[in-house]
Formats: sequence, structure tokens, C-alpha cells
Amino acid sequence: MALDKYSFHRKQIESDTLKLFASLGRLPNPQENPVLIALSGLPGTGKSFLGQKLAERLPIIILESDSMRKTLFPQPTYHWGESARLFRACYNLIEQLLKQKIAVLFDATNLSERYRKRLFKIARRNNAKFVLVRVKAPREVVRQRLFMRDKDPFSLSDADWNVYLKMAPREEKIRLKHLTVDTSKDIEPALRKIVQKATEESN
Repeated sequence: MALDKYSFHRKQIESDTLKLFASLGRLPNPQENPVLIALSGLPGTGKSFLGQKLAERLPIIILESDSMRKTLFPQPTYHWGESARLFRACYNLIEQLLKQKIAVLFDATNLSERYRKRLFKIARRNNAKFVLVRVKAPREVVRQRLFMRDKDPFSLSDADWNVYLKMAPREEKIRLKHLTVDTSKDIEPALRKIVQKATEESN
């Protein structure tokens, strides 16, 4: 019985992974030394903005959790079970892309050290570089951004100021080696540093 349950579980992950993969469009060319860039930060801190700027400088595919969620769940509930299924598929997709030598940027809150370590292990298991970036901004800046986002009909994220306040206490201190970017300031120096880390010969 346990084996049958495990088999079903794996089939679900593989099915979800294929669905996410099909939504990616054209992939960048494989790299001899691919990188996994993981962003970590609360809603409204500027993760997606930073990710887009990095994608302009690096041959990298962006996996955005908000977009991935709506690919699997067109009307998301944000229930813990839904999130668990989403992230199992995301981790599996990251692993598959790194096996193909495709560089990946994972845009998600990644507030738990447990999950950040999981991403680190995926990168190490696939001989990929790992660059962890903490993204932050002052609370008032975030509040204003989320207010404007709420009025944007094209926004992929449903996170508002109340979601930010609920999630803020769950942000765990990052103990892994990482870079920090305050997106309320000039991000150009941080972009150069991240690109340097992503393209250097070794971690």
C-alpha cells in the first residue's frame, strides 16, 4: 500500500513538472557551469524586478513561483497543500533544468532556511553554482509598491499588504552564504556582484 501511495505521489510530481516545463517557452542555451540563483524576500521587496534585470545580463531562465502556481492552479487557494504540491514540482523542475545545464533563477519568497538549504543541495547535487540573494526594501516602500500592485490588472502576484504583514514574522535569518540587495537604492553595484558570482569559475 505504501509503495502504491509513493508511486502515485511521484506520478503527480512528474505530471506537474511537465506542465510547468511546457509553460516555460524557449530555454537559454546550456552553460558549461550553470548557476542556480535563489531569491529570498517578502512580497513587494522587488524580487521580480531584480530577477528581470539579472535576466538581461545572464543566459538564465526565470522560474517565478506566482506564475508557476497559476499554471498548476488557475484559481489558487494558497492552501498549504497546494503550496506543497507547487514547490515539490518547482524543485523537481529546477533539478531537471540543471541536469540539462540550464541556468535557473528561482523567484520565490524562500523565507525558510530549510527550503533555502534544499535549493543549495539541489545545486550541489548537479554540480551547479549556487547564489543566494536576500532582497529587501523599507516597509513604507513595500507598502506603497503593494498598494500600486493591487491596482495592476496584469500583476501575477496576489500578495497584498496584509499578506506581507502575515508573512513578515516567518522570515528566518539566512545562515547560508548570501548577498543582500536593497531595491529602494541603486541596484547597479549589486547586479554586477551577482553576475560576477554567477559567472565565476567556482563558488
